[in-house]
Amino acid sequence: MTPSNNQMIRQAIIETLPNDRVPDKRSLYIPPSHLKALRLECSLVIGARGVGKTFWNAALNSTEIRKMLGELVPDLSRVEVWTGFGERSDLDAYPDPDVFDALLSKKFSAYHIWRAVLGRWAANIVSENIPCNSWDESVAWVINDPECFGRLLERVNDFFSIQKKHGLIVFDALDRSRAEWQTMDTIVRDLLRVVLSLKRYPFLHGKIFLREDQFARRQIADFPDASKLLSTRGDLTWALHDLHGLLWQLFCNGTDIHGQILRKIYEDGVGSPPDVNVDVWSISDSVKKDEQVQRSLFAKIAGEWMGRDRRRGVPYLWSVGHLADGQGRTSPRSFLAAIRVAAEETEACYPYHLLPLHYESIKCGVQNASGIRVAEMAEDYPWVKRLMPKLQGLTVPCTFDVIQERWCDAFGSDPKTISFTGLPPEHVDAEWYGIRQDLEALGIFESMKDGRVNMPDLYRVGFGLGRRGGVKPAAKTRY
Repeated sequence: MTPSNNQMIRQAIIETLPNDRVPDKRSLYIPPSHLKALRLECSLVIGARGVGKTFWNAALNSTEIRKMLGELVPDLSRVEVWTGFGERSDLDAYPDPDVFDALLSKKFSAYHIWRAVLGRWAANIVSENIPCNSWDESVAWVINDPECFGRLLERVNDFFSIQKKHGLIVFDALDRSRAEWQTMDTIVRDLLRVVLSLKRYPFLHGKIFLREDQFARRQIADFPDASKLLSTRGDLTWALHDLHGLLWQLFCNGTDIHGQILRKIYEDGVGSPPDVNVDVWSISDSVKKDEQVQRSLFAKIAGEWMGRDRRRGVPYLWSVGHLADGQGRTSPRSFLAAIRVAAEETEACYPYHLLPLHYESIKCGVQNASGIRVAEMAEDYPWVKRLMPKLQGLTVPCTFDVIQERWCDAFGSDPKTISFTGLPPEHVDAEWYGIRQDLEALGIFESMKDGRVNMPDLYRVGFGLGRRGGVKPAAKTRY
């Protein structure tokens, strides 16, 4: 490829890869593991940050996307969706965190609050009036007139049965509902109980999107028949071939000249153009699933090696592997951000490179994605933001004693004395060892066989720690 061609390819990559994914028919990509999570019978969906919880929530709320999903999950083409809790404020549909807190302080149970959310949903569908001047009224009505509430759900179920449709209420962003673990557990457990109660109505369904750390707590499933929900659980995971399949799905659906350029690379690598239906391009099953085909395709833009020879690794594997957390999981958000930045950095620093992406720029992409991930982690877990800066400059792997010494120098010997904002570390009562447990559960720390602590590049780089021979830490952190 000539330098001018490479420049056009880089620009196409930059323009095609989004800063954040939003549901769009041209870029819709469904890993096999996500199909189960989308089915109506799946009431519980578990996933880490950046794997698609909010994406799929938004997709389910889009009539156009649901129609497309209905080709793979037939029930979704005959469903009406309502939001039962989410990031966006909608006080007519559900209480926001402050209102939820006020209701709890008045001794209303989370179970009855969630039933009131169902009541407003049901009343809206069949245009019935229930007490709804305030959430206090709605919750009190559910408590004081359970028979009327039950008959309302029966009428809504009959309504959807006659319409030959289904009703689905979706709950997301539950970590925003409370800043204390015990109450959070109660809120989630009672929501699970309420969603389970919908199983008696064939045409009414609930779907809850949960973070892994919320689900991992055993208290949320200690109620009768919880196994009926857990058996339908869906996990949002991304295999290596899923991430690269998504990348080429986005490439092939680039707009205007950018899409033409990237589809030509695809066609040259695969031997045939992507399929097209109206204005949506679809990559072949071989590109979705065959890692050898994907590897040769990615080599057309990134080369065979992460350096001058095979000793430095393969870009196809390296770009995903160095973005994995301590449990080996790489999110599409991190991967796409890294590739986009790699194109920008190659254009800025290696404009005459023989390939569209320079291997050093791919490393810069990992640095950037690490910074983004660290900022997200600090947003989700403010206590991480408090503790991790004290470890800057350390080289890993190292013994936990070295890490604990840094923390003790900064905060004292007992982490329970630290004033944390938001949800505190779950195992803070176990002192610094409990903090280590929590960081391992989040995938920030890795425990090695010899007992030392290691960190995956995804976090190590962004938090400013070093490792001999590894990607250099970021110049400054984002949190």
